[in-house]
Amino acid sequence: MIHNINETFDNQYKKVAPSDNDILIYIKDANILINCDNNTITYPTVGEAASVHEYLFSIGEKSYFSGLIEENEKFSFHNIRELRNLSPKTAVFAGICAYHISSWYEGNRCCGKCGSPMKHSKTERAMICTCGNIIYPKICPAVIVAVKNNDKILMTKYNTGYAHWALVAGYNEVGETIEETVHREVYEETGLKVKNLKYYKSQPWGLSSSLLFGFVCDIDGDDTIRIDNVELKEGRWFHRNDISFNNDDFSLTREMIDAFKNNRL
Repeated sequence: MIHNINETFDNQYKKVAPSDNDILIYIKDANILINCDNNTITYPTVGEAASVHEYLFSIGEKSYFSGLIEENEKFSFHNIRELRNLSPKTAVFAGICAYHISSWYEGNRCCGKCGSPMKHSKTERAMICTCGNIIYPKICPAVIVAVKNNDKILMTKYNTGYAHWALVAGYNEVGETIEETVHREVYEETGLKVKNLKYYKSQPWGLSSSLLFGFVCDIDGDDTIRIDNVELKEGRWFHRNDISFNNDDFSLTREMIDAFKNNRL
């Protein structure tokens, strides 16, 4: 998956002075400024920046900062979701994490309690207000669910957004355990009941400020799919021999589908 990189990722908040050779990531709305030659990402350096804003994190020996640099012949804006098809993996992961943090900063410039401008904390990754309100980075827990029916797995398609076959997914609600989220989301989206829940693994998903929890479970009773057409447009049981696409080494969803296809799930 995209976060499985060889270098050490250190997201601890700390005061780091930028040097000219550090990496500069400029996010504007849902776009990121990169050089993309032969599908390979190169970021500008701090030395090329018009201004440097915040220390973000480090990967290996490199520190990454947010900042501003003008679009030019070397660097241009690409939608953040285009990173899925680019390399190297470390650069893709860095861009998505930077997008997660930058989106949170952008969405919390003013206090939601009193409306005053927020300030960056000097001791932790937080936005603080004179009224006492403190806002920490937004991380939304969500589930990805592989529902099995013997040698078949349930896959669905969304009405909008991601256009390919995927697993049932949804966000945790207030007062729910993550296991209760699995039961609710599967039933709401497909009308199916499940049992024998087993935790698979998790994945940070900065594209939606989420932390994904992967679960595997079995159908419980009737396997008739009744799609909730508000979010989904289609749902179908796939035999493992009929799954034609492979793991793209990017998402938890694809890894879980691939594991089922190859009888590892």
